[in-house]
Amino acid sequence: MRARTAPMIIGHRGAPGYRPEHTRGSYELALQLGADALEPDIVATKDGVLVLRHENEISGTTDVADHPEFAARRTTKEVDGVAATGWFTEDFTWDELSTLRARERIPALRQASSTFDGHYPLLRLRDLLDLLDRAADGPGRAPGLVAELKHATYFEAAGLPLDELLLAEFSEAGWTDRAGVVVESFERTVLAKLHESGFRGRRVYLLEDTGAPADRVAALGATAPGYDTDLTLRGLYALGSAAHSAADRVDGISVETSQVLSSGSVSMALFGEDDGADVGAVTSDLVDLAHSAGLAVFCWTLRPENRMLPDDFRTAGAEADWGDWRRFFSILLHSGVDGVFADHPDLAVAVRDGH
Repeated sequence: MRARTAPMIIGHRGAPGYRPEHTRGSYELALQLGADALEPDIVATKDGVLVLRHENEISGTTDVADHPEFAARRTTKEVDGVAATGWFTEDFTWDELSTLRARERIPALRQASSTFDGHYPLLRLRDLLDLLDRAADGPGRAPGLVAELKHATYFEAAGLPLDELLLAEFSEAGWTDRAGVVVESFERTVLAKLHESGFRGRRVYLLEDTGAPADRVAALGATAPGYDTDLTLRGLYALGSAAHSAADRVDGISVETSQVLSSGSVSMALFGEDDGADVGAVTSDLVDLAHSAGLAVFCWTLRPENRMLPDDFRTAGAEADWGDWRRFFSILLHSGVDGVFADHPDLAVAVRDGH
């Protein structure tokens, strides 16, 4: 078992607990609140510009529906086997998307953030790299980047290979050899392609607790092995095994918080005043198994609202009220994970650093 160190706090889409996600305000605030790294989700426009949105369907996070000039572009598509109706980034040029403004994705839960609706334009990846460059020139340690490539197989079929576009962007921005760069995806194929094309940053494989990766489904159909096969001991060792080619190996995995907790109910009675003391009783062995396979472990996402917490950590009150988030965060931050994604980076930093 490796020595446990304080995990990295990653601003998940910036600081979307306070500002609409993937906006300049969200990212700048995340750094001000102590995030060690920023996490953008990356999709593409039809002219090959990488933009920062959680999904390529943007009706829930922008004011696109209010633009009559784009009304005819509303359509239904199947993305990774799921039908979605709305407006899609790959049907717009960057110049067109730059006329839109961001909106809070879950306004009923985050009314304070929604007061900033319409304030911020959309961002390109290049804009975020520039922001990080400026932050690196300031005092303290340069912040890292944990970039997620979304729907890579889907975009490649549309003639927009995200791996090639990303490496070209890094090259143009002078980021080819930048330290502290992590690229993650739910699809190992795009991570392998990055390595084959010369990317030498860390590559992290995102794993859901259900379903199968879109690249496997595209190749194998209904017989595609699910994510659960990667989470077995054999699967973990295969991900980090030196027996595989360097391209096929990954440096780490990123899992849902539920995967780090032990199965079944996490009784509140298990916890005393010292949150760290009882962590072993309520966490799974996934982190230790992954570490033994040579893999770093990230987990997502730390959020304080009742609606976003497991049942055992919710308190009386509305869904938007904050539950027993400090206890929940403490368990995860003491579990041995190497990094956590947080919507409120200041809360995660406070618990990690004992404030």
